[in-house]
Amino acid sequence: MIETLRSIELWQNLKRNGILGRKSLGFVPTMGALHEGHLSLVRKSKAENELTLVSIFVNPTQFDQVQDLDKYPRTIEQDQVLLEKAGVDYLLLPDYKSMYPDEYLFKVEEKNLSRDLCGEFRPGHFQGMLTVVLKLLQIADADNAYFGEKDYQQYLLVKKMAQAFFFKTQIVPCPTIRDHDGLALSSRNTLLDKAQRKLATQFPLHLQSKSTPAEITSALVRLGFVVDYITDKETDSGVRRFGAVRLGVVRLIDNVKI
Repeated sequence: MIETLRSIELWQNLKRNGILGRKSLGFVPTMGALHEGHLSLVRKSKAENELTLVSIFVNPTQFDQVQDLDKYPRTIEQDQVLLEKAGVDYLLLPDYKSMYPDEYLFKVEEKNLSRDLCGEFRPGHFQGMLTVVLKLLQIADADNAYFGEKDYQQYLLVKKMAQAFFFKTQIVPCPTIRDHDGLALSSRNTLLDKAQRKLATQFPLHLQSKSTPAEITSALVRLGFVVDYITDKETDSGVRRFGAVRLGVVRLIDNVKI
């Protein structure tokens, strides 16, 4: 049965008092509104570790627009049921005051990769993301932490940050999980209306095509998307095509290896 902890101190006490023993620990940090993508991370953690910790915290510092934060789906009761069924051992539910006792005076900044792609279009996003992930990695003190490749830029930044600050925690990438029609699973997909949801399938379809980034951009604009970027980048795993588009107020990101 899952044990829900509503304070950081309770989790730290478990670790400090040796209640977890010497068992290996996997960690899955989330912002809730869980879907199959999150659950795939949980399953990988359970397969590779003796215990699994999941956190749910909607981090306000990584939202560059207040309305995006306000509209972000919150389904905590449903999330708890899914995690219970998945066999998660511990669920951490910290609040803002405990996560930011300094009122966000101290921030983590990366000056290279974070300024490209989404960093260009979402000022402050990666600073907020890296700050909260550093805090969560410190709190969890896990052997392994799991991140989806849908946000590959985020994964790379977290991986490089963990290496730079000598965390023992290994940052483990997990494949993007897609819906039956190819759209990458995202909590924000629930904010799309029926027509937008149908149109959204054109995004991964074009991203995976043999067209050039410029051709894909033109095609998506003609279909009604607002395109932030479509571009090919060399990464640690080879060349990937990255894309970010908007349908109404909903921003969608994706990437594919090419």
